[in-house]
Amino acid sequence: MAATILCIGTELTRGEIVNTNASWIAEKLTELGFEICEIATVDDDPARIIAAIERLAGISNVIIGTGGLGPTSDDLTTYSVARFLGVPLVRHDPSIEAIRRRFEALGRTMSPSNGKQADFPEGADVLPNPIGTAPGFAVTAGAARAFFLPGVPKEMKRMFEEQVVPQIAKLAPRLTHQVRLKTFGLPESVVGERVAGIEDEFPGVMLGFRAHFPEIEVKVRARASSQPEARTLADRAAAEVRKRLGDVVYGEGDDSLAEVVGRLLRQRGYRLGVAESCTGGLVGHMLTKQAASEYFVGGVIAYANSVKSGVLGVSEDMLRGHGAVSGEVAAAMAEGARRALDVDIAVSITGIAGPTGGTSEKPVGLVYWAVAHPGGTIVRERIFNGERGMIQKIAAYAALALVREVCLTRG
Repeated sequence: MAATILCIGTELTRGEIVNTNASWIAEKLTELGFEICEIATVDDDPARIIAAIERLAGISNVIIGTGGLGPTSDDLTTYSVARFLGVPLVRHDPSIEAIRRRFEALGRTMSPSNGKQADFPEGADVLPNPIGTAPGFAVTAGAARAFFLPGVPKEMKRMFEEQVVPQIAKLAPRLTHQVRLKTFGLPESVVGERVAGIEDEFPGVMLGFRAHFPEIEVKVRARASSQPEARTLADRAAAEVRKRLGDVVYGEGDDSLAEVVGRLLRQRGYRLGVAESCTGGLVGHMLTKQAASEYFVGGVIAYANSVKSGVLGVSEDMLRGHGAVSGEVAAAMAEGARRALDVDIAVSITGIAGPTGGTSEKPVGLVYWAVAHPGGTIVRERIFNGERGMIQKIAAYAALALVREVCLTRG
């Protein structure tokens, strides 16, 4: 069963915003069992929108469109679909009332221009927007069922999950299953080498790789005569991938490394604190992107040596003798954070993120990180490549990976 995606907006074709909607929708459709045969992007031009719909309707069973449903003059998706179908636009009274109530709830008056968001091609099925002012709609385009959703990712995702999936899930053949494994710690080339031969060992399985710095996602997709058989096949192949990659596989699906570390800390009843220098609070930010009060106590951004010594208790002799960027200082920072924050585990990072500050002995990218726990202190060292933001990000990941390692080995 074929599906296509149509993203509409001049801001997309000009590169003014990144088209994250397309990749998200494609992944969800793949999980449902659809084959994605095209992802198209067009500007806010009715003739080109109509041409794209006509082309996609001829090659797919389901079309998912996003964008162009707003109140401004360049939002032309609904108008274009009506022209494609040869039908007039009709005002949908329940939608105009819902838009008016949303504005009233915000203490604002609905602008007359918002009224166009309640105009739909005659005969269309309206898809209410529970968190925005732009409803979506569905129509039949040739042999395809076409759904048009807002371009705002948060609104689009909720409407897709709640209103589109129930309508299209039954259309997919459901002969495939995919397992997404999240990894950190090995480059893509090495990951690929380690899992080479999996597809030959498990006929019907296809591996895919997605590099999203600093992670590598391994997609294990299986096709069989039924979905239960595909699931069994994918799970068997995924188990072999896990075996070959070992601990670099930290999670599955939509897991983030911080979420996985948080679950481990919660399961073991550990409380965590952080002491960060070159990452400037990035580890704490990653941990608190989700609710973390059960296991995360807080942190110290020890950017200056005076904070390292005054708050964390790193001796000035150590700072002078070894330098702020050293294994000794990283260990002392973690141990000091463990004392100061009264936690079970503390992780520290100190390094040279650049672009300046490096020397021949201590180049830009040199990072030390440490974890202090009841059984002692572990220190790691690495020279990371890349610009400042990349070095900070991979250093934060490395620190969390070491916390994960400690949680797993200490049980």
